[in-house]
Amino acid sequence: MAGWCAPTPKRQPPNVNVLMLSDLHFDPFHDPAKALALRHLPISEWPAILDKRDSATRLSSFSELQRACKIRGEDTTWTLLRSSLREARQQEPSPLFITVSGDLLAHGFICRSQKLFSGATSEELSFFAAKTVAFVAQQIHESFPKTPIYFALGNNDSGCGDYRDEPDSAFLKSVAKVFAADIPDAANRESFRATFPHLGDYTVTLPSPIHDTRLIVLQDIFESTHHLDCNGQANNAPAEQQIAWLRKQLTEARDAGEQVWVMAHIPPGVDIYATYHRYLFAPGEACNVKQPQMFLSSEALGDTIADFSDIVRLAIFAHTHMDEIKLIESAKQEGGEDSNAVVPVKLVPSISPINGNEPAFIVAQVAPQTATLKDYEVYSASTAQGTGWGLEYRFSKAYGLPDFSAASVQKLTSNLIDDKTGEDEVSRTYEKYFLTGGGTFAALGLQRLWPEYSCSLRERDPVAFHHCMCPDGKLAKSQTP
Repeated sequence: MAGWCAPTPKRQPPNVNVLMLSDLHFDPFHDPAKALALRHLPISEWPAILDKRDSATRLSSFSELQRACKIRGEDTTWTLLRSSLREARQQEPSPLFITVSGDLLAHGFICRSQKLFSGATSEELSFFAAKTVAFVAQQIHESFPKTPIYFALGNNDSGCGDYRDEPDSAFLKSVAKVFAADIPDAANRESFRATFPHLGDYTVTLPSPIHDTRLIVLQDIFESTHHLDCNGQANNAPAEQQIAWLRKQLTEARDAGEQVWVMAHIPPGVDIYATYHRYLFAPGEACNVKQPQMFLSSEALGDTIADFSDIVRLAIFAHTHMDEIKLIESAKQEGGEDSNAVVPVKLVPSISPINGNEPAFIVAQVAPQTATLKDYEVYSASTAQGTGWGLEYRFSKAYGLPDFSAASVQKLTSNLIDDKTGEDEVSRTYEKYFLTGGGTFAALGLQRLWPEYSCSLRERDPVAFHHCMCPDGKLAKSQTP
């Protein structure tokens, strides 16, 4: 027809970049003599102390602290912290926002404080822990002064010990003031202040141009199988309160027509390392383990996220220090093909090199209208000291998938699980990048426990996990010694 023109397709807004950090594990005890000085100084004066030449007793004093608190390996030094943030700014100077998915403090923080600060009270130790968190937050803020930063707390981020905390603790109240300062939006800041001091949880609206999306953050140390209060007593009440609060937030988001991201530190599901690392050289015996160790004391967190898979676009966790991909789906949908019933999960690799990995972070691309993670790049250092940074890989190129949506991650995890030997191209790619900078040796180690590991990417129920891992009661022949 004369004069007729086809309608111009509606142009989608461009993707926006987001920076993802995790497991920074900054160690102020790397030179114990400096830590003694840091304890009594405001954090504004810490860089000057940390920049000084190491003390003559650094190595012997540090080694003594490590032995006393049974810490193996080294966490993030001042040099590595600065290098990581400098490289992150180089790769993405203006991210829309930054996520930090837990563990800002070094391993054994309270133990080493007790050993080094003789006679310090529990209140003083908690104050130093909170001050160290404030210093790390300040360093991130100074690197990205105009960027909203959303922090989650990890199991090491405590004023009374690893995996220990309790509602309304002095540590939570102190850290709340620090984290609130990095939330520029007034409404978000008010929402944060209303809930964070109680259990370390909060919700914020993600900044424009991301459309109608809220980020829900939990301190899921309370969900952990190892959680105790500051007096060393088990207490399930905070975890129950936390799940009830999460379900309320998700219900409100659904009623408001919003999309959701969920972030916490410890992922749901099977703790593969704790359960199976002893079988690395005898994988044929792994099927004898009927009850694997779990990260969380119940699957309430995973089940709640799964129940709202129609609105949850992404779940972010960390904790393992590895570069991992998982899927959360409800028990009734396990093994199904309905992509609307699953939630894609990204575990962010660590800055700390303590587990033999090289330091790493993620620059992600997000579609504003759908809040879908469209793609991401992992950048890593070539040394544990944070030198020789470069691109490790891009998700879309490595796996040939269009995005990190529920459908794409479901397809990827299914492919990985179906390959019981871990020898096809997709599995080898995953093994290569699992331990950042780990190379062939690390990939071969993961491959030896591939049925166990790959099944953990999806199966959270111990019975379903065991059936996936050992469908005939034994591992594939190629996995036996």
